[in-house]
Amino acid sequence: MSASTIIFYILSAAILGGALLAVISRKIFRAAIYLLFSLLGIAGLYFYLNYEFIAAVQIVVYVGGIVVLIIFSIFLTHEAGADMPRPGRGRMLFSALAAAFALILTLMLINRQEFYPSQGAPVEASVKNIGTQMLSLTEHGYILPFEAVSILLLAAMIGCIVIAIKTRTKA
Repeated sequence: MSASTIIFYILSAAILGGALLAVISRKIFRAAIYLLFSLLGIAGLYFYLNYEFIAAVQIVVYVGGIVVLIIFSIFLTHEAGADMPRPGRGRMLFSALAAAFALILTLMLINRQEFYPSQGAPVEASVKNIGTQMLSLTEHGYILPFEAVSILLLAAMIGCIVIAIKTRTKA
């Protein structure tokens, strides 16, 4: 096994482990920290693929923006250290079935797909090429995913505001 393969497996374990712990943790602050480790692992994967600009954007936007915003909204609530409520058995069963269905569907799609090596020369991963391709309306443009990410950021901000809203306690 080469060093490159070992690095890939370490990054994959960090991403999947952080994501799994973020989902199953009952303490909201710890879940945010686990999400931070998962997102840093994704940035490491981008660095591994020599996409330094995308890795930097991952760190700045998601790690530096979203996770910090979530952590600040957690600190604004009175119950930052309290345990989140345990989900009911019905929700746990539904979640397990949904995850199993998604895994089976993904494996089926991957097995049906035939992967061929690219015949063309690789595109230089410069900031100019990335920006041009992200905002392009052509066949290989990424304007729709770019807009989807902006909606995701808006949803994260709204979610943080909802978390930060303090509920009035009855006296």
